[in-house]
Amino acid sequence: MDEYFSDRENGPRAQTEQTITPSTWKWIIDYTNRLMKNGAFGMEFPDYCEEFPQQIIGSNDNSFNIAVKAEIPGLTWPPKDIETNTLSSDIEHEIPNTTLILDLIEFIHKKVAKPIPNSYHEFYRHHHLAFDKKEGQADFRKQINEIFQRNGLAYSLENTGKITRILDPILGPPVTNTSFNSGDKYLDNLLETSRTKFSSRDLSVRREALESLWDAWERIKSMAGHDKKKSTEIIIKTLAKEPEFHERLNKEAKELTEIGNKHFIRHTEVNQKPIIDKDQIDYLFYRMFAMILLMLSKIDKWKIKQ
Repeated sequence: MDEYFSDRENGPRAQTEQTITPSTWKWIIDYTNRLMKNGAFGMEFPDYCEEFPQQIIGSNDNSFNIAVKAEIPGLTWPPKDIETNTLSSDIEHEIPNTTLILDLIEFIHKKVAKPIPNSYHEFYRHHHLAFDKKEGQADFRKQINEIFQRNGLAYSLENTGKITRILDPILGPPVTNTSFNSGDKYLDNLLETSRTKFSSRDLSVRREALESLWDAWERIKSMAGHDKKKSTEIIIKTLAKEPEFHERLNKEAKELTEIGNKHFIRHTEVNQKPIIDKDQIDYLFYRMFAMILLMLSKIDKWKIKQ
């Protein structure tokens, strides 16, 4: 990505924002409109030459719009004024949910291709087009990821065409880089499932990450003995020799268990309190993950040999 003065002076902006702003939404609309006009959707939604109906000359915007409405229910498309070069200020008040916008980006990635002018039709004054899908998708990813980065959005459009969430630059690396080799396949699978879901752009999937992580927590607490309470005490004793820190970890273990019991994480009783806010989900995940990593770092000292 081209650097601006602010990048050179202050460094690149941290990608921590999870909500797409009106200005970014306007850019996405404008960019989609430009792709439509240059024929980039012609491979999937072709507009044909009248004289040579097998030859593609551009994109059929009507077919494109119908497909968007069918594949992304809930997204109002096309937005007002998309067919003009001016974007109404009303768009700021009509910005869709970020999840729907990210769905649209993934949809466009599936459909876009770089148009390549072929033979020129003298009478109608247009080119017949060929397409390079890989190059078109690569160009699209580059543009989208640059906008994500410039606006501090915590998302990345991968080569697979899927959007993943960029984790916190400080807290994220231990989550993404840790290898799970506890010797307990079920525990390792729970931790891997939790980590994978936590990187999802879908908030509901990130809630599921908490469930898997708390399930892993309950399993770990039983791995030093059949009595879960005594087993937890054995594990905690290996984590800290200092009485003050030992007591702090013991309190943390009890609080984490209480959070799992009182909130809508592992249980589904009507009196469970749901966790809705994305920042709260992140906080609880990182908090629990840190505790589990600490326990696993001492696993040779407390795990029962099978």
